[in-house]
Amino acid sequence: MPSASPVLCVLGELVVDLLPVPEAGAGPEGTAPQYVARPGGNALNVAVAAGRLEAPVRLLARLGTGPLAANLRRHAELAGVDTAGFVDAAEPVSLAVVGVGPDGSPAYGFHVLGAADWQWTDDELARALPEDVGALHVGSISSWTEPGSTAIAGLVERLAGRALVSVDPNIRPMLADGPVGATLGNDRASVTRRLDALVSRADLVKVSAEDLAWLEPGAGDLDEAAQRWAGRGPALVVLTDGGEPLRIARPGGAVLRRPIPSVRVVDTVGAGDSLAAGLLAGLLAAGIIGRAALDAASDEQLLALVDDAALVAALNCTRVGADPPTRAELTAAREAR
Repeated sequence: MPSASPVLCVLGELVVDLLPVPEAGAGPEGTAPQYVARPGGNALNVAVAAGRLEAPVRLLARLGTGPLAANLRRHAELAGVDTAGFVDAAEPVSLAVVGVGPDGSPAYGFHVLGAADWQWTDDELARALPEDVGALHVGSISSWTEPGSTAIAGLVERLAGRALVSVDPNIRPMLADGPVGATLGNDRASVTRRLDALVSRADLVKVSAEDLAWLEPGAGDLDEAAQRWAGRGPALVVLTDGGEPLRIARPGGAVLRRPIPSVRVVDTVGAGDSLAAGLLAGLLAAGIIGRAALDAASDEQLLALVDDAALVAALNCTRVGADPPTRAELTAAREAR
């Protein structure tokens, strides 16, 4: 049955993140570090964060094989995510081995060759998409890796003008270029071309300074980059830069900045995904579910939503791994500021 309100559809990867357990040590010879398996991946993180914020959200994902596949589904369900958009796939689940630096920033080693996530077909997407889609969020590896990226680009093209389309490049350089990227059929030129097509049809783009450093080497000033991306088609660009202020750009307007809430950072895994979810959940709750509504929204209204989204991301960073807050936790943190 159709839901009572337009649905946020999140399309992308399901990944098992292996996170280190620093306090466990690495054994007497230093060769046996301990890891804990946690559900992850850009799309799963965004969908779970939106679900915990009580947004109506459906995750469109190809659920691969392996002993942890059931855990990925259960993680989504516990957050209130509609998993009717799952496709049971014959290929394996993706695996990421995560290292965490002194500043809490993650480094990734990926085991994804032949994985389920980017094997989408047009028919699979047509079956997974609900009729009442209000917003579609795409990004990360599946959006710029063939063969599924072609099907995803076609879906974005069909939904443009009918639903709010959100794109997050979420570049993983190891998988986008070089010897490992080549095993997936990726190189800088092809990945950039695929993303160019998505950005040109997007209404909202969330992009990081790290993404820009790879996509536009030597691009220089981030304010200028934000304005330039806003001129490529999106109605709203949010540029993140670690703990530095967010940059918000709209076509033809001045770049606005918003500070990141100060918190004790445990790690930053899932921070960008939590921010995207917070912003998308806020837009849907405000009734901003189309390009016309996004264009008509005032700077003040959008900045308030961005502030909430930044707080969602900050709260996520106070916990290990991608562990975004609930709506009640967000409300309490907002009231405590």
